[in-house]
Amino acid sequence: MVQFELVAPEKLLFSEQVEMVVVPGSEGDFGVLINHAPMIATIRPGVLAVYRNGQVVERIFVTGGFAEVTETTLTVLAEEALFVDSLERVAIERQLALAKKAFQTAETPTTSAKAERQIVVAESMLTALQT
Repeated sequence: MVQFELVAPEKLLFSEQVEMVVVPGSEGDFGVLINHAPMIATIRPGVLAVYRNGQVVERIFVTGGFAEVTETTLTVLAEEALFVDSLERVAIERQLALAKKAFQTAETPTTSAKAERQIVVAESMLTALQT
């Protein structure tokens, strides 16, 4: 079993022994099992899938962050984390529409990049709801 800890800015959201966690890495998804090679990775917006007894028991959406893996632990430091069950399609679709409008009317590279990031996060949330 792997000790999995998910830390968001405000608090520790999850701390349990699990069989495996699939992480949405910036370079692609990766699974963490016991005796995994130590590594640090950046995380893209997506779903952490937590497994016990070969089944997904929890799905947690993260907007990004970092993962630290040791032989016995996985620690995820997330920018923001939400349980997929708590996501609301209508609210996300509204966020996506606002982000697209902000992107179209952006006057600086900074506001354009911020709106583009919001679009990626909202689209990733909608994908999480479909799977």
